[in-house]
Amino acid sequence: MIPSYARRPRPHPCETRTPRGFSDRHSRQRAAKQSIQESGIARFDVLQQSDDPTRFILVEAYRTAEAPAAHKETSHYRVWRDVVAPMMAEPRSSVKFMNLFPADN
Repeated sequence: MIPSYARRPRPHPCETRTPRGFSDRHSRQRAAKQSIQESGIARFDVLQQSDDPTRFILVEAYRTAEAPAAHKETSHYRVWRDVVAPMMAEPRSSVKFMNLFPADN
């Protein structure tokens, strides 16, 4: 099985003064579209918590164990990382998961 990685598995808040910048639809879609075009990414979801619009989860499923490191070398990742860093109310975190279903092709 190919490992999948969930970034920010628990919703973490942006500072209340900046959630609009993080959730800006155009910026969010641009970064996600660039990421999903990487050959090593199988899925890239951006989720916003329904009852607290300052909280987000990014779920990233990778095709290989090397793909997360390759993703972090892209220019769009570095730009996103630097733009959202001051918006974080707490440090970003990640948890690694293994895909069980559906089967990888």
